[in-house]
This record gives sequence, structure tokens and C-alpha cells, in this order.
Amino acid sequence: MTGTTEAQTGAAVACLGAAVWLAGGWHAGNRRARLLLVGGAAVGSGPPVAHRVAAGLRRLRGRLRGEWWAAAAGLVLAVLGASVLPVVAGAAGVPVLRRVRLAARARRARERRADAVIALCGAIAGEVRAGRQPGEALVYAARDGAGLGDGQAAVLAAARFGGDVPGALARAAREPGAGGLLGLAACWRVAVDRGAGLAAGLDRLEGALRAERDQRADLRAQVAGARATAVMLAGLPALGLLLGTALGADPLRVLLHTGAGLGCLLAGAVLEGLGMWWAMRIVRGAEETA
Repeated sequence: MTGTTEAQTGAAVACLGAAVWLAGGWHAGNRRARLLLVGGAAVGSGPPVAHRVAAGLRRLRGRLRGEWWAAAAGLVLAVLGASVLPVVAGAAGVPVLRRVRLAARARRARERRADAVIALCGAIAGEVRAGRQPGEALVYAARDGAGLGDGQAAVLAAARFGGDVPGALARAAREPGAGGLLGLAACWRVAVDRGAGLAAGLDRLEGALRAERDQRADLRAQVAGARATAVMLAGLPALGLLLGTALGADPLRVLLHTGAGLGCLLAGAVLEGLGMWWAMRIVRGAEETA
């Protein structure tokens, strides 16, 4: 009977706490008093310490790049396994993960640049159909876009003052993702030198660039499954360590403090790295071939 009474009392206290929290928190009365004292002016809500801690965590997450979590994970494993080897492994993984992150960022920048070049070709074609001259159409079309990148000033100067526009476009096409500008330079040269229709050529160029972009996206979607499978298989050793720890086998002590464990750890790390390198090489090879 006493246990039932204590349980009922605990449930009542929990319900009371939830009601107070939903009504505005433990500091609701203080906030109402401050509102009355300041004449109804708006005041801050919530504990200021919690807000400062949350803001600090957000700033820390913004400053820490993804590769530094490898060092943090190594530090945690070093504390749990009482060994310095995880710290060394985590520090060695930082430049590798940084390289992966920078490669992904460069790929996204190339894709954005390629999309900007496609939009530029369509915009120039539209301006030419509207009755503008090619140089004027290029100036108007490139005004609000990023298709020309760092070479925009040189290209626009050539277009305004009768310079070598195809040459300026060819130099701007050297930047990553701007290869479509070579087609624009060829269309410009044919239209100016031979009097061909610039708008029609740009329409065909835009269609070809869009088809190429869609093909790359389709291929990336097809190899996404293989890439995800390789990453999942690479994470299985960590899952094995977690299962061993849950079963009470203490795998960290065996791997980090015994000769056989160190040998298995070294061999496994080498095979893991080779497997990931080989799998990613196959995926990249398929993308480059297509």
C-alpha cells in the first residue's frame, strides 16, 4: 500500500512539473513580475545561461569542420581504451577527411558553374531574339549571372569595345565547370565571321549542355547505391566493436594492449583503406568513362 501511495505521489509531482513547464516554465512568475514592472515592455524569455550555452554550441559546430570529428572520436576511444593509438589514428584521418570534403565542395562548385553557363547561353539567345546585337546581348545576359566567373570583366570589356570575345571566353573556360564557354566561343566566332544565326547556335549548345548535365546526374544516381554500400561496409568494423563491447568482450583492450590485437588492428586498417580506395576508384572510373 505504501508503494502505491509513493507511486501516486510521484506521478502527481511529475504532472505538476509538466503543467508548470507548459504554462511558461519555472521562471514564469518572475517574467510576469518583470512585465508588470517595466510597463508591459518586451523582455527576454528563458534562462540566459541556457541561451548562451546554445549559442556557444552553435558557434563551435560552425567552426569545427567535419574532419575534426575524427580527432574527437580518436580522443574518446583513447580515453575508453587507455591508449594513445586512437589519437594518432584520428589525427591521421583529419587530412584525409579534409581532402574528401574539399573535393566534394569543388565538385558542387563545378556543377553550379556549369548550370550558370547553361543559363548564360539561354539568356544570350533570348536577348539576341529580342533584337540586341551580340555584344550588347552578352553584356545584358552576364549582368545578373555567374557564368563567366573571374573572367567576366575581360569578356565584358571585349564585348563592349570590340575586342576578341571568343579569346576571352576561351580563357574564362579554363576555370573548373566552365567548359561550356568553349562552345559559346565557337558559336560567337561562327556567327561573327560567317554571319550565322547566333541564337540558333546557342539554342543547340544549351540543349547539348543540358543533356550532358542530365547524363551526369543520372549516372551519379546510378552509382549512389554502390557508393552507399561501400560506405556501409566500411562502417561494419565499428559496429563489430560496439557489439563486442555490449557482450562484455572488451575488444578495445584486446586490440590496443595485446600483440595479436595490434597485428589484427594494423591488418584490418590496411585492408579497410585498400577496400575503400578500390571501391571509390571503380565509382570514379565509371563516372569518368560515361
